[in-house]
Amino acid sequence: MRIGIVNHETWAFFQDIYDDLMNHHTVHLFDPPKPNFPIFRERLQRKYFEDYFRSFLNDHEVVFFEWASELLVKATQIPKMTKIVTRLHRYELYHWANQVDWSKVDQIILVSEAKRREFNSRFAGFDEKIRVIPEAVNPNKFLYEPNKFNKNIGILGNLTPRKRVYELILAFAELEFPQKGYHLHVGGGAHLRFMDYYEAVINLPLRLGIENSVTFYGHIQNSSEFFQKIDIFISNSYSEGLQVSPMEAIVSGCYCFAHHWPGADELLPPENLYFTDEELGNKILKFESLSDSEKQQKQKKIRDMILEKCHSNLISEKIRKSIEAVILQ
Repeated sequence: MRIGIVNHETWAFFQDIYDDLMNHHTVHLFDPPKPNFPIFRERLQRKYFEDYFRSFLNDHEVVFFEWASELLVKATQIPKMTKIVTRLHRYELYHWANQVDWSKVDQIILVSEAKRREFNSRFAGFDEKIRVIPEAVNPNKFLYEPNKFNKNIGILGNLTPRKRVYELILAFAELEFPQKGYHLHVGGGAHLRFMDYYEAVINLPLRLGIENSVTFYGHIQNSSEFFQKIDIFISNSYSEGLQVSPMEAIVSGCYCFAHHWPGADELLPPENLYFTDEELGNKILKFESLSDSEKQQKQKKIRDMILEKCHSNLISEKIRKSIEAVILQ
């Protein structure tokens, strides 16, 4: 089968899927060469890109769009040339989805049932095209080494309002965790759209007088090393698709708590979810009170649950078979 791949955004969630497709089919990546037109010939540049894009669509039995974003919009604005499968993670639902002609998309892969409900509430009539396949984690990329509990709490992600790192630092201080011997490790760098938020976050511990209990690491190149520094990972966002960093932390040996963002209950059991800061504080202290063996049992339980549902081998196969089914329709 000839499968085209369009992915002009991050490959962070796609490499294992791509490798699996390459092992089973003839796969081509959309990567148009840059034409050497004279400067300011924008019309020629655009015409060249559009012709190349149409040819790419026409040359494949199915084209898979890893992100339901700008190029998917372009593909559904022209006459249908091939079957189309896309994966919608999260942000596309708020920035691009209303520009897509969903009648021209043959299959829509969503990462959670919560996103299915949200999609259907906004775009009625396409539920039969939807398949829910969660995000994936490859345990081979992370050293599994449960550490002795040392009261290290961590969060990882770009420092943007959605991640609610500012609020987590406030809760950390209000619940008097520094006085209890805890340390907060914050991984993630600034986002150009939210530099004011970044400045507020990195200056907050000093203003609270807890700067010795909070460490900022900036952009994390090696997340596996970061996870080895912490005992408990916190997902404090108000909105996610099906967040990958908690999965990675868990398979590395961390325990995990998540704010009850829509879909978090598809990732973690109720005892690991919270709404309020007080709930989070109580759950952390309850976990601390357990014996080392009880902590390891609880950690292993959620690790087994994540791997049973989200192992990259399983997810890659599901997505491949989903694409194959569309071709055979």
